[in-house]
Amino acid sequence: MDVRNCMMCGRLFNYMGGAPICEACKGKMENDFQRVKEYIRENPGATIQQIAEDNDVTTHQIKQWVRDERLELTPDSPIQLFCESCGTNIRTGRFCEACKMKFANGLTDAFRDPKSAPQPETKRKLGKDDKMRFIK
Repeated sequence: MDVRNCMMCGRLFNYMGGAPICEACKGKMENDFQRVKEYIRENPGATIQQIAEDNDVTTHQIKQWVRDERLELTPDSPIQLFCESCGTNIRTGRFCEACKMKFANGLTDAFRDPKSAPQPETKRKLGKDDKMRFIK
C-alpha cells in the first residue's frame, strides 16, 4: 500500500496511480472543470485570464486541461500552442496529428518487427593499444 500526501490539500491518502491527489480533490477538480467548460460555452470570447478569475481556478490548470485534450483552443484564439516534437501550431494536446501518427507507427513497427527496433550497442573487444594508461 502506497500512502502519500495529497499535493493539493496535504491530506494522507492511498495512492493508486495517476496524479498524486486524493479523491476529494479529484472530485473538486472535476467540478471546476465542468464549471469552466460551461462558462466557455456561455462566454466564447473570454480570455484564459478572465476564465480563471471568474471561475476561481488557475491559468496553469486551464492550460493543463488544454494539454490533456479536455479543452481546445478556437482557431481565432490569440493563445499559441505548439507541438512538442515539430513545433507546428496546434489547438489542443501536446503533439500535432502528424507526429502522433509517426509515434504510433514507430511503436507498432517496433512490436511487429523487433529487428527493426534500435538495438543496444555491443561492446567491442579491447586490443593491446586500448589499455588504460596511468600518469606518474
